[in-house]
Amino acid sequence: MSLDKPYLDVPGTTIFDAEQSRKGYWLNQFCMSLMKSANRERFKADERAYLDEWAMTEEQKQGVLTRDLNRCIAAGGNIYFLAKIGATDGKSFQYMAASMTGMTQDRYAAMMLAGGRSP
Repeated sequence: MSLDKPYLDVPGTTIFDAEQSRKGYWLNQFCMSLMKSANRERFKADERAYLDEWAMTEEQKQGVLTRDLNRCIAAGGNIYFLAKIGATDGKSFQYMAASMTGMTQDRYAAMMLAGGRSP
């Protein structure tokens, strides 16, 4: 039986709730593994081989490989865990957020400094 989730009707937003958490468990665990330098080195040496060690779906793996954070979020990823991928790549959180909007980092920063996006 599915729970009534009126909060899911937020246009353009994926709500990270218990269901999303379960869906993205292994994706998020992979991301947390990147906190250890030995794991970051293994991942950077052969991304696919490292991802294949995790019980992730192919959709999740492809999201990581293409660095499509929106795809990862739809597949259960949490942005705070996904930030570990950006850090591994030497990218800022601002860069990652900009990539999710299709903007350059500079354009994204200017938009946020001007008060953000209009709902």
